[in-house]
Amino acid sequence: MKITIVTLFPEMFAGPFDESIIKRAKEKKLIEINFVNIRDFGIGKHKLVDDTPYGGGNGMVLRVDVLKKAIENAKDNSENEKVFLLSPHGNVFNQKTAIELSKLDHLILICGHYEGFDARIRNFIDGEISIGDFVLTGGEIPAMLVADSVIRLIKGVITEGSPEKESFTDSLLEHDQYTKPQEYKDQKVPEILLSGNHAKINEWRKKESLRLTSRLRPDLLKKE
Repeated sequence: MKITIVTLFPEMFAGPFDESIIKRAKEKKLIEINFVNIRDFGIGKHKLVDDTPYGGGNGMVLRVDVLKKAIENAKDNSENEKVFLLSPHGNVFNQKTAIELSKLDHLILICGHYEGFDARIRNFIDGEISIGDFVLTGGEIPAMLVADSVIRLIKGVITEGSPEKESFTDSLLEHDQYTKPQEYKDQKVPEILLSGNHAKINEWRKKESLRLTSRLRPDLLKKE
């Protein structure tokens, strides 16, 4: 799979994408990550990428003509390719969306900045993604979040079978996990996990998932 990130600040991604699981996925050629710098398509000798909003108001707006050129440069026109804006107008990102995006051959993520985009850019994309009801300085951190969530779902990136057992995959929170020591400050690992009876352990884990979801995220159950 290929992920291309269209951004004014490609250097922001150096740390998160050069460590741990994502680094290994790149080394194994399971994922290719590219960057397109919006500034490269700026207007004039100063490479201007934004301008004041029509109708007045604070801040600067990213120009549609500049963004369109950056998007066209990012595309490889593969059959299974989609372009998304990171935007508060989009549907809130969740595990279901991550799974859908992980099936693409090429995912293009566009990071906003300043006061936002010229709305006409929506004529040249496939959708918008929000990561929640709050405001950030730009779309770079949301792009990191989306990319990380998608990459770990690609076959071979993490231990086979792990994603199917995680929180939100079946609209439930994952059950609690335990490891050594068996007892710590009078707190013991649940006896069932030491029993070796895998059928009983699986049953306990399912009940724990339901209990935790009911207590901590009842909204997830209402979606069912």
